[in-house]
Amino acid sequence: MLKKLVIQIVTNSIAIYIAAQVVSGFSFSPENSFIPLLTAGFIFGLINFFIKPVLNLISAPIIFFTVGLFTIVINIAMLLLLDYFVEELVITGFWAAFWGMIVISAVNIFIGASSKK
Repeated sequence: MLKKLVIQIVTNSIAIYIAAQVVSGFSFSPENSFIPLLTAGFIFGLINFFIKPVLNLISAPIIFFTVGLFTIVINIAMLLLLDYFVEELVITGFWAAFWGMIVISAVNIFIGASSKK
């Protein structure tokens, strides 16, 4: 269980770092230290563990009627919530959050799939 948590924190941190490098309008300021990045990955994991399931449950009818597309809005909201809690992370605008969410999701899927082997 602890191993899975550590892998998730590191994966989130790597995903945030890659999104900050690739997406314009999405930046993570202390590039010389990895501690704030790991902290951001930990906070993002907590947000996704505690808050996201509640939002998914509350918005289940909307998710059903939009055939799952509303989960994109929930994921963007989770990323903007992370921006609120982590001062080193700066997301400017909806599209930066959208593309950041796409990159973070892709990295999490890729690393998650390769870590299960």
